[in-house]
Amino acid sequence: MTARSYVTTSVRGLRHDSPPMRLWHKSKQLGVWDPRAIDFSRDREDWTRLDAQERDTLLRLSSLFQAGEESVTLDLLPLMMVMAEEGRLEEEMYLAAFLWEEAKHVEVFRRFLDEVADEHGDLTRYHTPSYQVVFGDALPTAMGRLRHDRSPVAQAEASVTYNMIVEGVLAETGYEGYHAILARNGIMPGMQTAVTYLKRDESRHLAYGVYLLSRLVEEHGDPVWDATQQRMEALLPPAIGVIQEIFSSYERMSFGLKLEEFLDFAMRQFQARMTRIARVRTEGLGEWEAGDP
Repeated sequence: MTARSYVTTSVRGLRHDSPPMRLWHKSKQLGVWDPRAIDFSRDREDWTRLDAQERDTLLRLSSLFQAGEESVTLDLLPLMMVMAEEGRLEEEMYLAAFLWEEAKHVEVFRRFLDEVADEHGDLTRYHTPSYQVVFGDALPTAMGRLRHDRSPVAQAEASVTYNMIVEGVLAETGYEGYHAILARNGIMPGMQTAVTYLKRDESRHLAYGVYLLSRLVEEHGDPVWDATQQRMEALLPPAIGVIQEIFSSYERMSFGLKLEEFLDFAMRQFQARMTRIARVRTEGLGEWEAGDP
């Protein structure tokens, strides 16, 4: 029998100052909320007062979030397995919280569909061609590849797909707009609360994704950086296409929504994260070790 070593009973211990552990501690403080504790009674009243297109717009957005959150919940496990097999305990610990939070996102949107929208039918009619490219093909393919290919390039391509595209371009942008709809119109306080929690969770998920890509770039250099850029260039068009297809579904958007606002927000956030990852090539991970993830 071969003796197994354990980092938590060695002189190394847990690295509480590492970015993944700092995110773990934040999740324990900020990620503890219960989808079933949110009061949707006022939301149901507000829903009944909306006109047909307003309801369709919120139903469309909610169906995209619902399926998207289900997808990321199902597809995260291979990345956790890679971190476990590489012995990156702190990262696996944070990813356990990450997965738990994604599962809660699935639950809260299903509550909205069941109890507020009173919708129990097939909503795949809202899943447009670009949406299917991202969620039906790119995401499960990139994450599933990690089951048999744990190379740094495969990890980078998976993180780009999951964190930078699905969470960064689509989820973060979508939640920003969704919350703005509700807040500007003073409707659905329960869902406003839920989306506030969702945005807070996603900010940590994105921070981990940028850290992971930064670490991979520092450790493995140009091959990972080149793969990161190529994956971004390949998936940014269908991601933007998801946003454009939402707006092209209506002659005139409800709630005063404007395509330019969504696209500008998405691209600003996207570029800021790419710039931070690029800095690692010349500055290393020092900023991550000292800063707030």
